[in-house]
Amino acid sequence: MSDSAAPERPLAQLPFYSVEYPGYVRPTSIPIAIESLGGQSKLDNAFKRKTEALLELHLRPSNPFAHPIPGDVVATNNILLKVTKRKRKRRHDAPEDGAIGEYKVDAVGVISKTVRFRSMVDYQYLPNMDDPLAKLRLAMDNMDVETIHAYKIPDELSDKEPSTQFVQPAVDTNLDPQLLALSPKSQQSTVTRSNLRLFPPPLFSRQTIPQGYNFKGNSASMVSISVDEATGEERKRLINKMRWKGYGPAAIMFSDPHVPLKPPDAVEKGRDQISEIILAKLQAVFVDRPIWTRMSLFNQFSPLETREILNSKLLLPLVCYVFQDGPWRDTLVRFGYDPRSDSSARFYQRLYFRNANHPIARPSVITRRQDRSQGNEHFRGLDASGGETDKKNSHIFDGKTVTKETAAFQLCDIVDPMLQEMIQDPEGLREICDERDGWYTTHSFERIKTVLRHKFFSVLEGHPATDEECRVLLSANEGTAKATSSHRSQKLRAGKHNMAKGALRPEDAAVMRLRATLDRNAKSFQPQR
Repeated sequence: MSDSAAPERPLAQLPFYSVEYPGYVRPTSIPIAIESLGGQSKLDNAFKRKTEALLELHLRPSNPFAHPIPGDVVATNNILLKVTKRKRKRRHDAPEDGAIGEYKVDAVGVISKTVRFRSMVDYQYLPNMDDPLAKLRLAMDNMDVETIHAYKIPDELSDKEPSTQFVQPAVDTNLDPQLLALSPKSQQSTVTRSNLRLFPPPLFSRQTIPQGYNFKGNSASMVSISVDEATGEERKRLINKMRWKGYGPAAIMFSDPHVPLKPPDAVEKGRDQISEIILAKLQAVFVDRPIWTRMSLFNQFSPLETREILNSKLLLPLVCYVFQDGPWRDTLVRFGYDPRSDSSARFYQRLYFRNANHPIARPSVITRRQDRSQGNEHFRGLDASGGETDKKNSHIFDGKTVTKETAAFQLCDIVDPMLQEMIQDPEGLREICDERDGWYTTHSFERIKTVLRHKFFSVLEGHPATDEECRVLLSANEGTAKATSSHRSQKLRAGKHNMAKGALRPEDAAVMRLRATLDRNAKSFQPQR
């Protein structure tokens, strides 16, 4: 036995990719195989990706309803060998078991990625291709505009329709074949077949092994029986008795000409499910003040009554409606009261400012419960001097007390003297209610928002702003008032804006976000004493 090592051979570094195609591929059918994999472009993109990729093999590429075979692109360290065989004639004196050819093996390169198909070909369900929906699907793939434009939703058919078929009677195979000629002929019978249009989904699951997920019937389902008045036929179907019943308050847009005068019909039907005592209190509160924010309204009730209002889902829709946009966006308005026709409703306009320091991600249920039970000691219940405040006044802003992390106030709940003077000023009003600024002129409303924003964030940072600081800020912003007015005169798209928020300009919002990030980083790197 020789102890010498095997000779080293140079290995070419040319990379190759391979596909383990689950089928017979001849040299002439290579283009067909590539097309069934999605084309050369999909193959290139799958091999170029650094992460895991997926290829689908379509045995019927022209049929969009056929279930593809998923294949994984996996990393390999295989060597591609080129085998060359040279044939030579056998000599007459050569032994029978001697070699008749020469083989030459060369290492061409390294196969770094391989496509493998390890899942089975699933059972295929092909729908009726004459169905209008199937034709629509093919037209969408072929960009057939005429067929897509001509498509109409077909009429709903009955669950089952009669169909005629021929049934061969059962015959005992032990009988003499000659006796089979005496057996009765095929009989014609009428059966029913289902009209249920089962189309495969647009995407198929990659899970090839069925999982035991302990299927159970929905405990909230019940059988509903309906009778066809024309034929008298009874039909049964399952319905979910716990389904959402749509008890939301009536909502309108600012451009709608009329306001709701009564609750929706679905809400009226559930009137017998609520507490009449709390309903009477709600109605009395809306008589004193026609427009409320949720926070200011809940501050008028005890914690138990507030919980009842939130849990009932019917009490608020029975007494008020909401605006989806405009100066009174997200406020609760008494039925029949139209703030767009009453200039005194300007005091109920709502202003909202985003807080970059306030976390955007919604806290978990456990965190929210802890906050409600323990309270946020930094932002809730502490004024600028460190004293306790009344939580019932959390909707009121006096320029000195911070009660929450975000600014959402109605003008009537702002008691700061400087802001009250600007709000009560009759010189800054307009004759017709505006979609964005309400009853105030753009110039006057911008001044109110500027002072409110500055005072709120100053108190939030721990140093209340003085009136003199606000006057200097207003003087500095006077030069940009005309530019702001021209920018605000553009037509707003319904549902794409929030005119009650008074959001900052993009560049100002970017500055605030950068400042908040720097403040958080500075606090995290403070040395421990």
